[in-house]
Amino acid sequence: MPKASEIKKSAAIEHNGKVYFVKEINKLTPSGRAGASLYRMRMYDVATGAKADESFKADEMISLADFSRHPSMFSYIDGDEYVFMDNEDYTPYNFNKEAIEEELQFINEDTQGLLVLCVDGNPVALELPAVVELEIVETDPSIKGASASARTKPATLTTGLTVQVPEYIAGGEKIRINTTDKSFMGRADK
Repeated sequence: MPKASEIKKSAAIEHNGKVYFVKEINKLTPSGRAGASLYRMRMYDVATGAKADESFKADEMISLADFSRHPSMFSYIDGDEYVFMDNEDYTPYNFNKEAIEEELQFINEDTQGLLVLCVDGNPVALELPAVVELEIVETDPSIKGASASARTKPATLTTGLTVQVPEYIAGGEKIRINTTDKSFMGRADK
């Protein structure tokens, strides 16, 4: 069993007899001498989807829930439901738009490397690849002669995500985005 300080975002844990999916983790360090670090976790109940905020001491033991990862791809939208298809056995996984709103900023029909996390056979979350390639739909015109270390400008991507890109990048180009911090990583390979 890992300690609270070893739990990562997108982990499935068991707490108070329920299975939770960890969506966000904040480390709180008290200013007092004897204070131990606290880890505040925003979690969602896998069964009901209810949100829960819990704090754990850094050395508190937490049990991980059994979950499986399934390589999948985005298939289609049905109202507020987003459907993903398992790459191996074509099982459909449905997600409500609200549950995966943050991940949708990085997903289009070409996104490769998506994983659907399932607990007891039920899809609970999407795990994004570290890097995605998206196309710029709107940005200021590129400046000829701008160097790689020059200033940046905002660029809106096909998914609606806005990132900062160097001035030499033009609209219509495909770029690579880091899904962890939403940063520009370079032009996509052609």
